[in-house]
Parts: sequence; structure tokens; C-alpha cells
Amino acid sequence: MENKICLELDTQNKVEVFFHGATITSWVCDGKEKIFLSSKSVFDNKKAIRGGIPIVFPNFGPWEKGPQHGFARIKRWNLKDSVRKIDDKLRVVLFLKDDEETHALWNYNFELEYEIILGLKTLETNLIVKNTGTDEFDFTALLHTYFKVDDVGKVSINDLNGLNYIDKVKNGISETESREAITIDQEIDRIYKSTKDTISINSGDEILTMTKYNLPDIVIWNPWIEKSKKMSDFDDEEYKRMICVEAGRVYTKCILKQNEKITLAQKIQV
Repeated sequence: MENKICLELDTQNKVEVFFHGATITSWVCDGKEKIFLSSKSVFDNKKAIRGGIPIVFPNFGPWEKGPQHGFARIKRWNLKDSVRKIDDKLRVVLFLKDDEETHALWNYNFELEYEIILGLKTLETNLIVKNTGTDEFDFTALLHTYFKVDDVGKVSINDLNGLNYIDKVKNGISETESREAITIDQEIDRIYKSTKDTISINSGDEILTMTKYNLPDIVIWNPWIEKSKKMSDFDDEEYKRMICVEAGRVYTKCILKQNEKITLAQKIQV
């Protein structure tokens, strides 16, 4: 049984996706890796992969019904539409449906489709959530993107000035962002609410643009020194070479009635 699938426009532009969690673990653009993957990531088809772009569904954060961040990132997904070229891009679609294991945690009928589109300077990830049952359900979801950087101290995240955010490092207090550019010099774990559809990330040597649809919230996370030491699947020094900027729908739950569906989309451009 194959563990992963690759989309390769050429040797300088390619994506790697594991069926476990439908987790993108590599995006090479113009010969340079854009996605962080921990050197201590566990690939046992059980634990969530540390790094890449894990899919959070149907719950963001701690969950009384099951694993933190839900089950989508630790389930094996299947191929719905194999890799094919559309114009100058490559596209693949994976899917996940409810089963006995998901029903034991979250007793609803659903189907997730995950469309990945690789362009020469773009990576599009579109998550389609469908309610295939008769009972309505609510959920939160997020694309937990880990960006690889050379030096997190040189990173800045823009377009969030004036927005309210929840500071999870400070026990969940609500504050308003006053900085034009957010820089990282300590542990950060924040949920920014009602963000713009486009934000920019300065990695220190280039600008990445994240455009999103139906994903109103942005989570920024870096574990910094002490928390890094407590994670078995994360090297003590790796916090220096990553920043998570995560597009999500996490502050307010999304509700789907019978036969309804919603597309949650993200496009990253170099």
C-alpha cells in the first residue's frame, strides 16, 4: 500500500502528500523547500505528522470527544481523482468518509474532499466539507500550515493590524493587534478573528501571499524554547526555522444541514 503521492511539474517544482492525514509534507518551489517538516516527525500512520499542512477537522484544539484537532489528520485518506495536468498546473483530489471509527467519536455522516493544485509559483489547497447524512452538524476546521524559514527572528506577518485576537499564551485573553507587522521573539499562539482574505508573510528573504476563502481566522504559532523541549517529535532548536500561519474557521463553528457543503480554500503564492 502506497504511503504518499507526488505532484511534479519538474525537478524544481513539486509537492509530496502523505495519505495519512492527507498531509502535504513538502512543497518545493523554484528549487527551494517552502514547508517545514520536523526532523523528528513520526511516520507510523497513527500519530499526526509534525509539520507540513495537517488538516484540522472536525474540531480545532482540545476535544472532549477525541484527539486534539480532530481525526482528519490521523486518518488514512483515499485517492478520488488521480494526478492530472490542467493547463500548466497539476491537480489531485483525496477524500475521507465517515466510518465506524469516526462514528464512535462524532456520530455524523460526512465526506471531505481535498483538492491540491500545484502551479509554478502557487500551491492551492481546497477542502470541501459535505453533510451526507440527515442530521445537521457543526464543526471547526483549519489548514495547519508550517512554513520553513531560515531565521524566525527575521519573519514578519502583515495585514493583521487592528484586529482582535485571542492570546492562548496568556490564558486566552482577548487583545487588539497594534503592530503593522507581527514579529516573533517569544512563544506565540494566537487566533486572529475576521481577518482579510489576503495576508502576506515576509520569511526574511521573500514575500509569501496567502489568499483564503471561507477561512476567516488566522492562527499564528511558534512553540519557542521551553515548549519545543517538551515535544518528542520536534527538535529543541527547530523553532528557529519555522512559523505556523494557519487559515481556519475556528472562532465560530460552521453549521451544515443535510446535503449542504462548503469549500474552505487557501492559495499560497511566492
